[in-house]
Amino acid sequence: MIEIENLSKAFQVAKRKKNVFSTFISREYETVSAISNLSFQMEKGEIVGYIGPNGAGKSTTIKIMSGILVPTSGTCKIMGLTPWKSRIQHVRNIGVVFGQRSQLWWDVPVIDSFELLKDIYKIPQLNYNRSLEQLVTYLELSEFLQKPVRQLSLGQRMRCEIAAALLHEPSILFLDEPTIGLDAVSKIAVRNFIRKINEERGVTVILTTHDMNDIEALANRIILIGKGKKLYDGELNALKNTYIKSKRITVDYEPSPKKFISSGCQVTQQTSGRAIIVVDLAENAVPNVIQQLTSQYNILDVSVETQPIEEVIVNMYKEFSI
Repeated sequence: MIEIENLSKAFQVAKRKKNVFSTFISREYETVSAISNLSFQMEKGEIVGYIGPNGAGKSTTIKIMSGILVPTSGTCKIMGLTPWKSRIQHVRNIGVVFGQRSQLWWDVPVIDSFELLKDIYKIPQLNYNRSLEQLVTYLELSEFLQKPVRQLSLGQRMRCEIAAALLHEPSILFLDEPTIGLDAVSKIAVRNFIRKINEERGVTVILTTHDMNDIEALANRIILIGKGKKLYDGELNALKNTYIKSKRITVDYEPSPKKFISSGCQVTQQTSGRAIIVVDLAENAVPNVIQQLTSQYNILDVSVETQPIEEVIVNMYKEFSI
C-alpha cells in the first residue's frame, strides 16, 4: 500500500551574517537535509507509530506522503500513485490531521464546514449521510455541530478535525500530533475512535506524536527516525524486550526481619512488611526473584512495574545520539 524508497529532502536555508545590512545586498545559502535515504513499506490496516525528536524529519515525511512537498530524490508510491504527481486522485485516498492546523472554517458552524468538504471531495449524498452519521455517533459530535468552530474547546475541535478528515472515507489517515494539548478524557476518546475505524474500516493509520502513551495504546509497529535517517523499524514489543533493562517489584509480606539478597537485584527500600526491588534483567529474571521471595516470606501481595515507554524511547535517543 505504501512504498518509500531512498527518499530524501533538502532545503536551501539563508545563512545569517554578522552585518545585517549585507544580507539585503547578497545572500549565501546552505543546504540542510531534512530526511536522507529513507525507506520503508506499510501494509493495509496497519497502525504505525512514526516517532523521533523535534527536527528529526517526521513532518517533512508526512508532507511528502500527503503530496504537499516534493522530495529532492527517491520514490514514494501510495496505493500506486506518486502523491505530488497525482494530487487530485491521491487526496481522495487519504485523510490528514495536523494537530496545530485546522481544515475547518473558523467562523461558521461545524456542520457547514462538513458540507463544504462534501462538495470539495464530491461525496455522493448517500455516502456523505452514512459517513456523517457514523462519525457523529462515534465521536459524539451532535451537541456542537451547530456551533462555530471558534466556540469549541480544543478537545471538541480535534474530534471535529478527525471527522472532517474521514468524511470522504479515505483508506489512509495521517495523524500529526492529534492529541496535543488534550485532556485525559479527550485523549482516550480519540484513541478509542482511531482503534475503532482501524478495526471496522481497515483504515491504515500513520501516527506521529511525542505522547508515547498514544503509541503504546494504538501502534504495534514503530518507525524511529533521527537526523532524517531511519534508526529502528519493528514491533513495539520487540523494542521493549531489547531496550527495557530492568523491572521493579513491590512485594508486601507478613512482618519479618529478613533482608532480601539476590543476584542482579537492588533493594531500594525494605521495611519489616514491604520491599521494593529493582531487577537487572541481564542478570536475573522476574519469575526467579518472585520464587525466591515466596520461599523466604509469607507473601501478601506482589506487583511488577515495567520501565515506562517514555524512558525506553529516551534511552534509544541516547544510544543513537539524537
